[in-house]
Amino acid sequence: MAQLDDTYDPLTPVPAERRVFGGRDAFSLWFSLGIGLLVLQAGAFLVPGLSLGMALAAIVTGSVLGALLLAAAGVVGTDTGLSAMGTLRLALGARGATAPAVLNAVQLVGWGAFEIVAMRDAADALAKQAFGLSNPLAWTVLFGALATWLAFMGPVSFVRRFLRAWGLWLLLGGAGWLTWRLLSQHDLAALFAKAGTGETSFGAGVDLVVAMPLSWLPLIADYTRFGRSPGRMFRGSAAGYLLANIWFMGLGACYALAAGSGEGLLLTALAAAGGGIALLLIVVDETDNAFADIHSAAVSTATLAPARPAHLALAFGALCTLIALFAPLARYEGFLLLIGSVFAPLFGVLLTDHFVVRRRQARAAAFAWGLNLPGLLAWAAGIAAYQGFSRLAPQWGATLPALAVAAAGYFLLRLIWRLAKA
Repeated sequence: MAQLDDTYDPLTPVPAERRVFGGRDAFSLWFSLGIGLLVLQAGAFLVPGLSLGMALAAIVTGSVLGALLLAAAGVVGTDTGLSAMGTLRLALGARGATAPAVLNAVQLVGWGAFEIVAMRDAADALAKQAFGLSNPLAWTVLFGALATWLAFMGPVSFVRRFLRAWGLWLLLGGAGWLTWRLLSQHDLAALFAKAGTGETSFGAGVDLVVAMPLSWLPLIADYTRFGRSPGRMFRGSAAGYLLANIWFMGLGACYALAAGSGEGLLLTALAAAGGGIALLLIVVDETDNAFADIHSAAVSTATLAPARPAHLALAFGALCTLIALFAPLARYEGFLLLIGSVFAPLFGVLLTDHFVVRRRQARAAAFAWGLNLPGLLAWAAGIAAYQGFSRLAPQWGATLPALAVAAAGYFLLRLIWRLAKA
């Protein structure tokens, strides 16, 4: 089964006989990708700006909206059999999709490096606690090599041989232990009684939460293109990511509030919560996020150059590891929101094109368009809307309004375009 999924050009639909993913596979993959150290840290960013109650409300609201949009983008991959950047050629044209493919590869290199840094810092903290040893260089190389190997093997092998066999059970064990320790060692009533400082509005909190699932929009079709049924891919992806994002962002907010403020206190609190064992299990499973970043960076680049994704994955894995050697893990809300400003409106265009304009009927002839001007103009309008909302009305958030502006703009521009041609 190894590398079966890498033999296909990302612009060529996966044939029906090689589509092996069912709903359980989709749930396993997106539950696993929805849980991680960076998700915990994102939940921690919500407090104490918001009270714990308001933070949890923002987490639920943003997770529901984000998971539904993410799963809808996954359906596009199953309907067409194309990779994520391949589906964008339907909405932007062949040449128009070049820019997002380049941007996606660049941002995935950044995400991959962040994931390796997160694993390195957590593993090093555990080693210090248990043995008094510290070697960040060795941890960086180890986790970078592991993620690169998984990306080389491809998604089918990863889900069937790693996640479903044992990876998901390790993750559930670690998450369950952290949850039990939280409930047994901390007074949740006292945490809920703490008032927020007011530095973060509810809308801005929802915006940060929804940016997490929407950051996966440029990747999900790379995996759901191997799905047998669009309905099962939608349900499995939505349920898996929704459960994971609410669970782990909530844990991050609770542990951060209990630990107080200060750099590194969240990791310290998590390590102490389970004697390091639970956090170790999560660190091992964290490689799935780095795997997805490296694999999809390779797939995106393969839409621009005639190269196999498996070979490109080796190069991107080495690059992510090299960057991780020099990149500290710091507050990265700006990185998340920058991604949202570009890709959220872009997928507003894609979802409108696929579900409304084409009514889920995609033809290869659509690739003949060099540029789809309505799609490009609507994308630009969505980016402008994001910047406007984030600067003039940040309390309302910007990600979802930008997606809505791009979606509505594409529908109207497409209508005007057809009338003009007629």
